[in-house]
Amino acid sequence: MIDLSSDTSTRPTAEMRRFMADAEVGDEQLREDPTVNELQDMVAKLAGKEAGLFLPSGTMCNAIAYAVHCRPGEAVILDRAAHPNIAEGGGPAVIAGVLLRTVDGKRGVFDAADAGQHFSPGNTHRSRTRLISVENTSNMGGGKVWPLETLAALREFATDNGMRMHMDGARGMNAVVASGNSLATIGQFVDSLWIDLSKGLGAPVGAVLVGTREFIEEGRLWKHRLGGAMRQAGIIAAGGVYAFRHHIDRLADDHANAKLIESSLASTLGITILRSPVETNIVIFSVEGTGLTAQEFADRLLVEHNVRVSPYYQQTTVRVVTHLDVSSKDCETAAQAMANVAAGALAGAG
Repeated sequence: MIDLSSDTSTRPTAEMRRFMADAEVGDEQLREDPTVNELQDMVAKLAGKEAGLFLPSGTMCNAIAYAVHCRPGEAVILDRAAHPNIAEGGGPAVIAGVLLRTVDGKRGVFDAADAGQHFSPGNTHRSRTRLISVENTSNMGGGKVWPLETLAALREFATDNGMRMHMDGARGMNAVVASGNSLATIGQFVDSLWIDLSKGLGAPVGAVLVGTREFIEEGRLWKHRLGGAMRQAGIIAAGGVYAFRHHIDRLADDHANAKLIESSLASTLGITILRSPVETNIVIFSVEGTGLTAQEFADRLLVEHNVRVSPYYQQTTVRVVTHLDVSSKDCETAAQAMANVAAGALAGAG
């Protein structure tokens, strides 16, 4: 099967598995696991931050960051389609006790003027706005990379108004490769950020949250509260170490493959690209013109061509995501399969 449903479907390579099996381990909760420590230090250094914290998931990274940066009842500004608002089970409210002030950004990106419309210094009737949260790249924005100038303006606005900034970097290394900017260059504008290990980097599990030492120490307490403490976690952390050593530059291949699919679908009758141009590894398109729902389109594609895609929120919207487990040939085959399903639907309707 050609699985383009998500870059979370990646599997560790044989080389990564061997590296993980040989990893030196210790008690992670006691800070005695050398591989976990290496991974945390590696990501913190790449991001230009003081310290890092290895966590089971990116969702936990966001939850901890919100809880550390904010007091219960304070507010967070973020895009309406950002992951904490649409895909974390109400975690910001349940765990951090924060309100979400959502912005209708452009492909997931908003500016200081947008943020200003949702800012409050706090008074008897309104909660204080404490945090700006950005998602880079923006998933629902079709893998959109945040421009540095936009981040810089938001940082200035946040500083002027006593707010902090956090970056959801689930696909942060895709932003690095696509923009040509280092993670430290991107990360200079935020107080905290995290990088997912289990998407484009191809590790099986985990994420690393980074920030100041003080922030990370408080985050470690929240990690324990949420049941995130682990023991000989070096075995899984080693997947991240290997990925940072070997899987960064190859993200450019995923971006090229996504653009290949975009180019093919752009000329396919019945299909409309919704987030254009493709910048990284996500292609979002509508199948409304075929007369099919997204689920019907995905079902036919899987049954008839053994290609998996993701029906995506709106009834006729589909997402495909390229990653290290699909080659350029796979993407060519998948794009042709999508064209065949669209053509078949149109022929049947006629």
